[in-house]
Amino acid sequence: MRFLQAAAILQSTASLLRLPPIAQAFVLSSPKIQGVHYYLLQTSSIAISRPPQKQLVGVTTSTSSIATTATTTLLQATSAPKSYFSSLTDFSPMPDLTYPLLTAQNATTTNAIINHYAQSESFTTLSTFEGNAILQRDAEDDTKLQKGIDIAKAKGVIDPKFIPEEYIAIDVLGKNPEEVAEEILTTVRSSSSSGNKGGVVVICGLSGTGKGTTVSTLQQKLESDEGKQVVCWSNGNIFRSVTLLAATWCEQQQQHADESNGGGGGDGDITKALTKENLAEFMTMLSFGKFKDGKYDTRICGLGLDCLVSEVQNTELKGPKVSKNIPTVAEVTQGEVILFAAEAIRQMGEDGIFVLLEGREQTVNYVRTPLRFTLTLSDLSLIGKRR
Repeated sequence: MRFLQAAAILQSTASLLRLPPIAQAFVLSSPKIQGVHYYLLQTSSIAISRPPQKQLVGVTTSTSSIATTATTTLLQATSAPKSYFSSLTDFSPMPDLTYPLLTAQNATTTNAIINHYAQSESFTTLSTFEGNAILQRDAEDDTKLQKGIDIAKAKGVIDPKFIPEEYIAIDVLGKNPEEVAEEILTTVRSSSSSGNKGGVVVICGLSGTGKGTTVSTLQQKLESDEGKQVVCWSNGNIFRSVTLLAATWCEQQQQHADESNGGGGGDGDITKALTKENLAEFMTMLSFGKFKDGKYDTRICGLGLDCLVSEVQNTELKGPKVSKNIPTVAEVTQGEVILFAAEAIRQMGEDGIFVLLEGREQTVNYVRTPLRFTLTLSDLSLIGKRR
């Protein structure tokens, strides 16, 4: 659990800073130590709060002197300004943050921590910094994805005039994942009321709006409450499969050159494999359907390879020759992967399976479905506070 990891980081930090044992005990049991919280948030991005209070048997040193020792040591060991530790001697209780609530590690936990630090200048500063960084990364990712989409359009792989179905916006402010999921399911049920077929549900939104949690909640509700078969689709393994084929092509070209030139082979440059003709051929080596035990899977068959993605997703598809080349391959294969995914998702939907697809609009736009939702936050400051 992240909380237990955080406690371990807090303990090891206190130890590394060479606090006296009694001060280490204080750091771990203090009801309010915002300066240390802030320092650790800076270095680990984990919200830290205390485990259940434990009685320190035989401890007679006052907590005020321990706090002073801890503050002085931390200030000497770090560059954090003194203001971040100004509340070390404030021992007001934390009735809103209980141990069961913290260990739940859910939306209620997050909201309680945010409420607890509502008046904390350090928390506000940190959350603003984190929120701006997230929004900046999202913008950069959007630019990169759009570049890939533009390349696909220029190659004629995807239709430049394609228009997706309209998205339904859901403001998640003040709503827990169950409420957001239920709002989505209301639309899903109305669209499938005429039969018990499957469907495709697309979830988009900025980082920090709860897409992953919403998808997990939707899956649970659809499976347990609705009795549906659900698949959470990701394009990641398809990108990895294409990368494996491209890297294998390079290896074979280099081996052929070595044999022809007496050892003076090619340089293994992955970009040489990414011609329009090669990519079209690689995509013919991928097929989606029911294979082993009648389960849907993706088969890689070509260049001497013949395997199912489910069998190699944690081995070959995560090996060095794939991982190091994915960014290069992904940039120029957005269109090919999007079309492959759209067809695979269509097959499963028509077969009575509910497919939950989370991703950026640029890539999921090309999957046909009226069940498209974008999660929004009318208060963007919550993105940083949640992080």
